Amino acid sequence: MIDRAWADEFAREWAANWNARDVEAVLAHFAADVVFRSPRIAAVYGAGRFSVTGIAALRDYWVKALAANPDLRFEVLKVGVGGDALTIYYRNQRGVEVAETLVFGGDGKASAGVVTHF
Repeated sequence: MIDRAWADEFAREWAANWNARDVEAVLAHFAADVVFRSPRIAAVYGAGRFSVTGIAALRDYWVKALAANPDLRFEVLKVGVGGDALTIYYRNQRGVEVAETLVFGGDGKASAGVVTHF
């Protein structure tokens, strides 16, 4: 079970790694067979595609997305805790509010992620 202190620290580290553009540090928290969903995937791979499966595919997506967003910046607003999951509610560099929910397996790695925009 994820507790508040762990979730808050995870979110701080997550944002710091993103703001440093350190994809490998962010990926270190994900399982090899992760399934990740985001509406922004379509901007990278084309209309109708909203998910990637596997750590290599997630790396490819994030590297391409970062290249297209040189001013990327995340500000954590809130962190939600829910059993084996957490949600990071943040504002990006465009002022868009975003929620990213990660579900963790017994190995402490995120096996699934879902991003929604407000």
